[in-house]
Amino acid sequence: MDEDTTSWLDRLASFLAGDETAGRIALTLIGGIITVLLIRFAISRVVARVVSGVKRRHGAEDTQALTTSPVEAMRQVQRTRTLGSVLNTFAGWTIGIIVALMVLAEAGVSVTPLIASAGILGAAVGFGAQSLVRDVLQGMFMVFEDQLGVGDVVNVGEVTGVVERLGIRVTEIRDVDGTLWFVRNGEIVRVGNYSQDWARVILDIPIPYESDIEAVQSRLLSAAKSFMARPEWRRKVLEEPEIWGIESISAEALILRLVVKVRGGEQWAAKRALHADIKSALDQQGVDLPPLNRMV
Repeated sequence: MDEDTTSWLDRLASFLAGDETAGRIALTLIGGIITVLLIRFAISRVVARVVSGVKRRHGAEDTQALTTSPVEAMRQVQRTRTLGSVLNTFAGWTIGIIVALMVLAEAGVSVTPLIASAGILGAAVGFGAQSLVRDVLQGMFMVFEDQLGVGDVVNVGEVTGVVERLGIRVTEIRDVDGTLWFVRNGEIVRVGNYSQDWARVILDIPIPYESDIEAVQSRLLSAAKSFMARPEWRRKVLEEPEIWGIESISAEALILRLVVKVRGGEQWAAKRALHADIKSALDQQGVDLPPLNRMV
């Protein structure tokens, strides 16, 4: 340590030793800074442990690349990081306000009027910003309860699309035509999540009234099982395809219902692929789909 640094530290020590008030203020500031650092370190440590645990379970070095892992893993990482960021901010502001009041009290400033004024101001702000408070609380509950996460396909009322960013006040959703919607969390009354856990592909297939039902059902089930055996769909189809039977009957056609249980978020791609396979299977069997709702 050089001579200038030593002399500066000596002067600071003598100043603190000679002024008791200045010493207490300095200790309060140092204690506040240390407290904030310790709390942030603890929160960051918990978040890091959760994220590393997800990485270890799914064999991923980068949690941003967990798109091939179960959706629950992505939501767990996103939810943990969001809550960690909120807690860090909340802890910093809370301790900062407490330290500021303590420093003012040590400096001889009466903090009672400040506290009373802050209470009145807080009540006025809270009354005037009820929608903001509701947005923040609703956003925290949506994150904590895992109602939706980044990458999920959701329906929140008038908007349906992919969640691109989940904020504490606003959720950003990109719909199918590319429009980015900014939805206030306080305005979200219900959430329909198409990506959570599993989904079901439901195909209602019309066949001619005079068709051999058992033969057509067998052909449809065979096509669905061949689809399930493909390498790109083997891990995405969760259960054996099923024919639920005749869904409806009319003078024009019989409607057979085929269902396949797949991973959440895969139902649309699976439905398109199944349509192509079923069309080929019916063509091979010589089954012509009847025209529906024909006007005479």
